[in-house]
Amino acid sequence: MSSAVTHDAILVLGFGGPERPQDVMPFLERVVEGRNVPRERLLLVAEHYQHLGGKSPINDSCRALIAALRAELDRCGIALPIYWGNRNWHPLLEDTVRQMRADGVRKAAVYVTSAFSSYSGCRQYRQDMEQARASVGEGAPELDKLRIFYNHPGFVEAQAERASVCLAALPEPQRSAARLVFTAHSIPLAMASGCDYVAQLKEIADVLAQRFGRERGEVVFQSRSGPPQVPWLEPDICDHLRVLAGEAVQDVVVIPLGFVSDHVEVVWDLDHEAQAVAQALGMRLHRVGTVGEHPLFIAMIRELIEERLGRVSTRRSCAAKMEASGITSWACVGPPLRAAAPFRHILAKRELAKIFGPGHMSRHACQAPSRQAYRAQDRTCFVRAAAARAAVAVRSSRARARGRHVASAAAAGADAEPRA
Repeated sequence: MSSAVTHDAILVLGFGGPERPQDVMPFLERVVEGRNVPRERLLLVAEHYQHLGGKSPINDSCRALIAALRAELDRCGIALPIYWGNRNWHPLLEDTVRQMRADGVRKAAVYVTSAFSSYSGCRQYRQDMEQARASVGEGAPELDKLRIFYNHPGFVEAQAERASVCLAALPEPQRSAARLVFTAHSIPLAMASGCDYVAQLKEIADVLAQRFGRERGEVVFQSRSGPPQVPWLEPDICDHLRVLAGEAVQDVVVIPLGFVSDHVEVVWDLDHEAQAVAQALGMRLHRVGTVGEHPLFIAMIRELIEERLGRVSTRRSCAAKMEASGITSWACVGPPLRAAAPFRHILAKRELAKIFGPGHMSRHACQAPSRQAYRAQDRTCFVRAAAARAAVAVRSSRARARGRHVASAAAAGADAEPRA
């Protein structure tokens, strides 16, 4: 479909979660479909949902975000309709895309509820969008994903304000002595090696830590799943709490940086499991709220939409390395594709460095346009999000002149199993 088509709708794309006890197991089975996850693991996770009334908070969070975004768009004179679809539970993305087609929508700007670059947080959503469009068939609207926003001031400032509220509630000297710990969903090491998930987390954790007088941010991980023999990102939050207890730390302020709303990984894994570990160690754990519907965060989403609509001329970032073009990173490079096909080549950053030289690749991000040109030392490489499984193909102009592709498979990794 031609990129000249004007955006005429907005789509909020989320992970999805069950809303009734009887939905929990069907939801979990859908999440892990095609993966070798033991049923015992699903039953254990299902217990977490039952402790929360058999309902995930994530759908209510999406409803609240959509209501806040509607008000923000109306305030700014943007009358586009907002649709909502999920990857794993109702309203399912495919059903939403079908409704959009019936309503005459031709092109939608897509906000995905994930701030950082990784396979499960970015490229997999692109695959979901392409699969939904393919299922709907002829006339399915074009889906134009908004850019990754981990370093957008609206996200960072909203998180900083949430942390300020938590810290302000602590009396001195607890406040000054408290350790700031930033958490994010763990992913397999092989997956992490093919994207900039960890680098992005550390970058923003340092920005926020320095805001509160700390030298650097302590980044830890949580909610790992999958086979125990597959290595995932560490340290785990609970293990890190034990280390801090050995250092006689009394207060820990936990900032769930990798999550944009309070869902099961937050309200169970942190508020229940990590809190229980902290109490057993004689520590006080203070959990910072996620950005949720913070006005600065909602304004950020509106700004990202305005970028797509051509209403703003600059792309804001709190990172000094953000270039005026906004193309600062190569992301969405996740686990290897399951089958060979044209353009099903993934060029990891280390391979890009071989082509362009180690000093000429800027930092890594996932950019929404399906085709972007990046110039490095007068050589242009094209990054193309292929429709079939959203593979990433990279071809340098030099290799192109020789009539061949330069490609390398990304490191192997199991799919993450995020919960909602």
